[in-house]
Amino acid sequence: MYVSARADYALRAMLAVADTAGSPNGEATGGGELVKAASLAESQDIPLSFLQGILLDLRRAGLLHSHRGTEGGYALTRTADRISVGDVLRAVGGSLTSVRGLPADRAGYHGVATGLREVWLAVDGAIALVVDRTTLADLLTDRAPTR
Repeated sequence: MYVSARADYALRAMLAVADTAGSPNGEATGGGELVKAASLAESQDIPLSFLQGILLDLRRAGLLHSHRGTEGGYALTRTADRISVGDVLRAVGGSLTSVRGLPADRAGYHGVATGLREVWLAVDGAIALVVDRTTLADLLTDRAPTR
């Protein structure tokens, strides 16, 4: 698995939105603030033009709501304990594991290399197991206290 800058930025942005929107454990409190793209870009040191494309993908995937206007911004569509790292990674990057630019399940081999497909599928499954059971709330809860 290769973690691109896009995937890293998407997770950092989602964590920042989750942290702003809810309680310390990442659960929505109902009165969460909307987070502006410019604020996210600045706080996470992400180029704004790059972040805007990422936020669009996250919105299209149903992970963020966007609200227009001077008081607008972004908010999670569901609580942080119901959004997994895998959800975010798939929203901005497609499949979790690729082989020669294709999803692992589309890799095909013949002859002596036939068994490689099963290896790549097992790798994909192991990665999915970790990222699909790790939520944004888990990451917010596990963070070290700032001093």
